[in-house]
Order: sequence, then C-alpha cells, then structure tokens
Amino acid sequence: MNLLHVSDVYFPRINGVSTSIRGSARELRRRGHHVDLLVPHYGGEAAEEHVIRVHSNPVPFDPEDRLMDPRRAHAAAARLDRRPPDLVHVHTPFVAQAVGRRVARRFEVPTVVTVHTHFEDYLHCYVPLLPRPLLRRVARSFYLRQARSASALLAPSRAISDLLAEYGVRARVEVIPTGVPLEEIRGGDGEAFRRRMGIEPDRKVLVHVGRMAHEKNVGFLIEVLAVVRRFLPDVLLLLAGDGPALSSLRRQVVELGVDRNVRFVGYLDRERELLDCYRAGDVFVFASRTETQGLVLLEAMALEVPVLSTAVLGTRDVVGPGRGAVVVEENVAAFAAQALMLLENPALRRRLGRDGRRFVEEEWSDRATVSRTLDLYGELVLQRRAA
Repeated sequence: MNLLHVSDVYFPRINGVSTSIRGSARELRRRGHHVDLLVPHYGGEAAEEHVIRVHSNPVPFDPEDRLMDPRRAHAAAARLDRRPPDLVHVHTPFVAQAVGRRVARRFEVPTVVTVHTHFEDYLHCYVPLLPRPLLRRVARSFYLRQARSASALLAPSRAISDLLAEYGVRARVEVIPTGVPLEEIRGGDGEAFRRRMGIEPDRKVLVHVGRMAHEKNVGFLIEVLAVVRRFLPDVLLLLAGDGPALSSLRRQVVELGVDRNVRFVGYLDRERELLDCYRAGDVFVFASRTETQGLVLLEAMALEVPVLSTAVLGTRDVVGPGRGAVVVEENVAAFAAQALMLLENPALRRRLGRDGRRFVEEEWSDRATVSRTLDLYGELVLQRRAA
C-alpha cells in the first residue's frame, strides 16, 4: 500500500506528534508499505528518504513551530504522480489538512485524520489577548473541519473520542492509540547519566520529560518540589525538554528558592541520552492537563520507572492500578505526599517498575496498534474502490 502522511509538525521539532508519525511510518515500512511524509522544513535538517520538506515560516507566539507555505506544499504534493497514494493520513488541522484533502480528492482516495492535540485547553496560552470562549469555539472548529473531509478519525484515547462526540462530530471515530516501539525503548543507563550530570548516586531524583510549555503544567511540579524539599532537602527535579515556558519556569524556580533542587537539561537525543535520563529518575512525575494520550508516561513505564501522575483527559487510559503508576489529584500537598512515599519506598518502586513494563508490553506495543491502523486503512481503501 502507498501511503501519504501529512503534518504541520515533524522532527527536528520534538513532541508526541513527531514521535508518533516517525514510529508508525517506521513500522509500516517494516511491513513492506511505502510511506511518504509531507512535513515542514525547519532549516538545517538532513535529507531523509521519503520525507518531503516544504518551505515554512515561523508561527507567531510559538517560535519552535513552523507553518508550511500552502502554495509550495500543494506543489510538493503534485509531484506524487510518480507514486500515487492509496490513502492520505493527516495529523494536524492547519496547512496539512488543506493539502491532504486536495491530494485525496485528486487521486480519489480515502483520508484518515488523527486527533493528536486537545486545542481547547491551551490555545489561550499562545493567543492570550483573545477571550477564552472565542478560542474554545476556534478550537472546536478545527475538529469539525477535520471531520468533514475525513473518511475516519483516529482518537488516541476514549476521552478524545467522547470529546469529539460532544463537539458534534458525526464522522466515524476509531480509538487507536499511538504504540510504543518496545525494541527502542529499553535499557538506558541512569547511573551513567548521573555521573555525566554530576548527580550523586544516592540522591533522590524526580524526573519529567516533555515540552516546557504552559499547557504541560510543569509549574505545578515545581511547586510540588518545593514542598518535598522541606522533608528531603537534597531532592532533585530533572526537567528534560525545551519550549516557550522555559524562561518563566526558570523564574519560578528562583522565586521559590529551589534553584539548587532543579536541573533543566534541555532536549536530549532519543536514542541515547533520553533513555538514560528516564532511568536516572527514581520517580517519573507528570501533571499535564491537555494530553490526548501521554506517550512519555508509556516510555517511562517501558523503562521500568515508576510513575506518579494526575489522570486527566487521555492519560486516564494510561495510568492506574496495576499499570506501574500511582494516580493523584492535582493538589500540591497530595502530590508531594505521594512523591515522598515513593521516594522513601524502594521496594514499591521496583514493583511498580515491573508492573509498568508488563502493562506496556501487553497493551501498548507499536506492532499491535499499527496492525489495527492497517486494518482500518485496508477497509477504507476497499470501500472506496468498490464505490
């Protein structure tokens, strides 16, 4: 099967959407399918086979992102005549949506859309001058516009499927999460990472991996750290990632007087340093309010790092009893109490680590989720050809 995936986001921009697209494309190719990616050009990235880069411009209020030039994106898509797609898979609702819809119409093939992002809860972080009710209506329009042109929508969690129904989406919706590439997410040398970073072997470490963005609620974790520090003065919070909230988070650390207890380590190479960073933590902490799934939770579990997390929106499908995770409400005192309990209980941490790995192996492998996606692709292609 020839497949075209179109997205307004891709590497070197590091986030869950980029990770999801690369992982699924890799698994699809492993199974013998041809996959082209039509994605933004950020500047300086090396050429990749079957990755079509389109000239893009910076996005206001979000310097990490780029918006593909529509004219050039359509021109790039026009060159697909040499290998017409059997199906178009769209991952974002901006230029990618328009290009994907045009390509699908041109070749008379079905379109699948994945709802990767819950826009309603965080657009106000990037467009603060507009009233929230207006931004909510804008966010909902993204989903309705995607649904109108899609043969089927993929929701990475039941919560997102329910949300689409609440918004009035009447298109077909399938709940198929992004899987974890277990062959890649294993090992990791936490001791080596600690040595490189000058962190003592016995120091208690909380670790968080993700964008330093307002919607990720990292400021809440820093508040939690300030409480934990009263009982464990030497505790350390490792924050891996970068993003638009980084400067405000650094100010918060100074204002709370916990600068000696927080280490910002930036973006890390996924194939080496990032796995080591996960493993350097005694507990992985997470409190995002906007996740459609929460891939970093699954990566931590796959590496046998116990998880302490809130359960909001898509993360409700991931964290819970028997899954290597302790679930706690978004309350500083309650979260800090659970963090202290885990940091002081190594036997419980080991058990949670084993539970988490088993849970990911049994329910979240990329091979299982790609198989379900391929079943949907095949059904839609056959329906279109029979029509």
